[in-house]
Amino acid sequence: MNLFFEESGDFKVGSVLSQQGEAWQVELPTGKRTKVKSKDVMLQFEKPSPAELLEQARAIAAEVDLDFLWEVAGQEEFGFAELGAEYFGHAPRPDEAAGLILALHGAPMYFYKKGRGRYKAAPEQSLKAALAGIERKKQQAIVQQGYVEELKQGKLPDALRSMVPQLLFKPDKNTIEYKALEQACAELQTVPARLMLQVGGIGSAKDLHMGRFLFEHFPRGAGFAPVAVPPPPTDLPLADITAFSIDDVTTTEIDDAISVKLLDGDLVRIGIHIAAPGLGIKPDDAIDKIARARMSTVYMPGDKITMLPDEVVDAYTLAEGKNCPALSLYATLNRKDWSLLGTDTRAELVPIASNLRHNDLDEVVNEETLNNGTGDYPHMQELSLVWGWAQHLEGLRMKKREAFGLKPEQNNRVDYNFYVENDVVSVVRRKRGAPLDKIVAELMIFANSTWGKLLHDSGVPGIYRSQGQGSGAGWNAKMQVRMLTHAAPHQGLGVDQYAWSTSPLRRYTDLINQWQIIACANSGVTAPLVAPFKHRDATLFSIVSAFDAAYAAYNDFQANMERYWCLRWLAQEQAKQVDAVVLKDELMRLVDIPLVIRMPGMPEIARGSQVRLDILRWDEVDLSIEARLLEVPVVAAPADIDLEFDDEEDGDDAAAEAAEAEGAVAAIDPLPAEGTVLPPEAAAPQSGAATQ
Repeated sequence: MNLFFEESGDFKVGSVLSQQGEAWQVELPTGKRTKVKSKDVMLQFEKPSPAELLEQARAIAAEVDLDFLWEVAGQEEFGFAELGAEYFGHAPRPDEAAGLILALHGAPMYFYKKGRGRYKAAPEQSLKAALAGIERKKQQAIVQQGYVEELKQGKLPDALRSMVPQLLFKPDKNTIEYKALEQACAELQTVPARLMLQVGGIGSAKDLHMGRFLFEHFPRGAGFAPVAVPPPPTDLPLADITAFSIDDVTTTEIDDAISVKLLDGDLVRIGIHIAAPGLGIKPDDAIDKIARARMSTVYMPGDKITMLPDEVVDAYTLAEGKNCPALSLYATLNRKDWSLLGTDTRAELVPIASNLRHNDLDEVVNEETLNNGTGDYPHMQELSLVWGWAQHLEGLRMKKREAFGLKPEQNNRVDYNFYVENDVVSVVRRKRGAPLDKIVAELMIFANSTWGKLLHDSGVPGIYRSQGQGSGAGWNAKMQVRMLTHAAPHQGLGVDQYAWSTSPLRRYTDLINQWQIIACANSGVTAPLVAPFKHRDATLFSIVSAFDAAYAAYNDFQANMERYWCLRWLAQEQAKQVDAVVLKDELMRLVDIPLVIRMPGMPEIARGSQVRLDILRWDEVDLSIEARLLEVPVVAAPADIDLEFDDEEDGDDAAAEAAEAEGAVAAIDPLPAEGTVLPPEAAAPQSGAATQ
């Protein structure tokens, strides 16, 4: 005797070997033996053989007309044998009965299973909906395959054109568009980003990186909706000074300026003047909401996304030839020893005489000309005098750093400025801590520290940047930077408190602090009552958190774009072999550009050694580079090469603060790219070409 039975949701056949009560010992056509319970047996038959019956049943099931079968079944529950008699017109043979079972079981849209061998026809509306769904899927499969074929032929389907950002950066993997892209990539053995570049969905690797950033952080676009610009106040007192700014040639958001006025005897009054959008923009107005949404200007080589609309920047930037509203900090000093006699903070209109540019002055303004008061450049006497105070301020900070147990700041660090025009990049090295940088840095640090103290002494909260030791001790301690709403030391800069306040056109934290400082300057002891933000203000805490997240994301993007332009520079210069300097362990940086490469397995080479690399290939999509160690000359790196690597935030030095203050594209070490190392014998010092 043979059985047709159900096991684990599948139908099987076998020959009975024995029976014990309600269980059968059955041998399958494969020779495998299994125990079958009586409740799972659908049919008992003698002929044909189990294997033949299963083959015949499958053939019959394939020929069953499901629509006719559904009509025959009616709306009442039925057993397969009953339906078989009506469908076949006679009591079904074993192969017909088994075929009917397979057909019923394989058509869950038509028939609902109600028990062993029992079914019920689906309601008409449910069946129509299910069949429509099947047809829709068939049509979608045809459309999807059409997309796949177009992509494989190097064409971008019109339907996918508007969906490119969504498909690349946040795809819905259930859509036919994504499934088509995924299938095409699998068949072409590539990835979505590269395929989109090939078919024209993305114009270039630069557009890819930019698009990814905008999609995540500026989903509505980087432009601004039309908005009314709050007019700058005109009823402020006019300052009896003339001021000048010092910035990179690309800077448009001119936040800070300097003035010098000689007083009686050895006294001098140096003014630090900060653009004051806080006098026109009010908390929670339309412009404030724009600034709070962005938190900061985003910088990248050759471009930027400003925090404020151009109309607002133009209204409040410290442009030469204008009387500009500013928040001024005046320091009265004795020139003999640069002792500080007092400070004064006031809102006023400041005449801006000049917008000086590093690109014009770097060649003529140096330590010698400043110390001697020589040279021919604008504001020579003022710069010479301010240079003396800047050096004094630096000395005070260094003593404070030492008191905190920190090593001196690095004086040989290098910034790399990127200039991009028509997709041609220039990378210009500038020694960090140059005199003009130091002047701006020291005065901005002084202002941020002084105003931070003013907020603290007035009982008004602000947003402070604090830095202290996290783990370790002494010079080996790792530094941690935090944003706080109360005063705390910034050990890296060597100040007791530090509130970002000098870039309100570029950073939202500075705009917040400007409102608070204006309240202190105008209201004195009643400032805590009139300041926009009070102690333990939940909004202030949320701003700190949001700024931290946005600023970190913007810095990561800037680093990635700098790395992209480093690779573009290699292509542009057709660089095949380049010099690099060993930073530490397996890390090295190219001499001409700030591209850091990690070389696993590199032989031990002294820090500061200059080596020769063979550039094998690079990829502007994933920002990777493959290089190999070619030559190890017994030569130390040039004296002006920066041997530090910013893989950890070990402290902001003053020159880095200058880059922040000026709004320049600060040099951030691009993330290390993996390289390759030649075998030891090939990596030894040699003068020949790279091993092929």
